[in-house]
Parts: sequence; C-alpha cells; structure tokens
Amino acid sequence: MTKPKIKVDIVSDVVCPWCYIGKRRVEKAMDALQDKYDFEVVYHPFELNPQMPAEGVNQKEYLSAKFGGEDRYTKITANTTEVAAQEGLAFDFSKQKISPNTRNAHRIIQFALLAGKQPEVKEAFMKAYFEQGVDLSKKDNLVSVAVSAGLSQEAVETLLSSDTGLSAIEEAEHELQKLGISGVPFYIINNKYGVSGAQASETFIKAFEDMGKEALASGEACDTDSKVC
Repeated sequence: MTKPKIKVDIVSDVVCPWCYIGKRRVEKAMDALQDKYDFEVVYHPFELNPQMPAEGVNQKEYLSAKFGGEDRYTKITANTTEVAAQEGLAFDFSKQKISPNTRNAHRIIQFALLAGKQPEVKEAFMKAYFEQGVDLSKKDNLVSVAVSAGLSQEAVETLLSSDTGLSAIEEAEHELQKLGISGVPFYIINNKYGVSGAQASETFIKAFEDMGKEALASGEACDTDSKVC
C-alpha cells in the first residue's frame, strides 16, 4: 500500500541555532512516523542579517552587542548549547570566531536541491558552523563543506564565481516575507499548516497527523530583531 506523502517546506538560516535544533526535532518526528508517511523536505532561504559584510564580523562581539552585553551572550549561548545537547548536537560557540554573511551558503543549498543533495548539504553547513567552528565567510570553506556533502567541486566553484542564484535568493525571501514569515525556523506542511519555531518533536508529530487542520504553533525562534539568538 502506498503511504501518503507529506511535504515539509523549512525556512531557516545556516547560522540560526534554533534552526539546527528544530531540524533535529522535526527529523525525529519524521522518523517516528516513517511507517505511516513518506516525507518530502525542501529548505528555503532566510537571512537573519542580510546586511552582514561579505567577510563577516567577530561572532562574540556581534552577538554580545545584539544580546545586550557579554554576560547575556555567555548565558544565552550556554543555554542554547545545553538544549542542543539534548537533541544530540555538540554546539561549541568558542570554536566559531566569525558570524558570516550566509547568502553564498544559501545559494549552494538551493543548488543542492537540483543536485538531489539538499538535506546533506544543509546538515553539513550547520554542523560546520555550530560544531566545528568553520568560517563560512571563506569561499574555500564553503566549497569544502559542500563537496564533503556530495556536491561537485567544479560545480560549486563555478556557482560562487558567478551571480547565479543571487536574485533567486532575494526573490524567495521576498515571497516568504509576503507570507508573514519574519522569524525562523518556520515549517509549512502540505502548503497549509504552519509551525513556527523549534517545537518539540511531539508537536511536529501532531502537526503531521492533523495536517488537515489549519493551525499555527509558536516556539523558540530567531528573527531579525531577536535578542536571544
């Protein structure tokens, strides 16, 4: 018997900690229901700071200013690291020195969709940033991470040496803003059920099983004005 298919459109940014935590939680929900449903997951771009310089900025200084001081930075990152650990993620903010502009990473992630490698590439970039301290402002590092996830080195280098995909990123973000999406992660289930924030896996399970009902749930999230991530 053919299982029903559920499409999950995920709006997120590479440098959003709750997006990575939410990624694990929704994956656990999909794993729990894999005998009942087939899932199609597509990632869409969202830039928490589209004005970030191409070379990035010092992460600790940037986030400390955003959060309201170094003490707040220390408390918030410690709490986020603890929550992430509960989902099997090993965040290490001390390794990451640079908050990057994420537009090139998003270009690669959208290219990966066409190559059938989007989930792998998305995971690789988030792991590189939050767990390994990789500087994603460097094109060589972007290429290396993408290749490790299965993309062609030549294809990624060609992409980054051109303007291909830049306008598509801007258009996608504009369309998502028109839908009222101002924070991430945000999940759209079968084009009609919205879930906002890094909900518990149980919430996603209920959302998948009640996908015929229009509903909106809210949870921890990052947005352009957030003072907590």
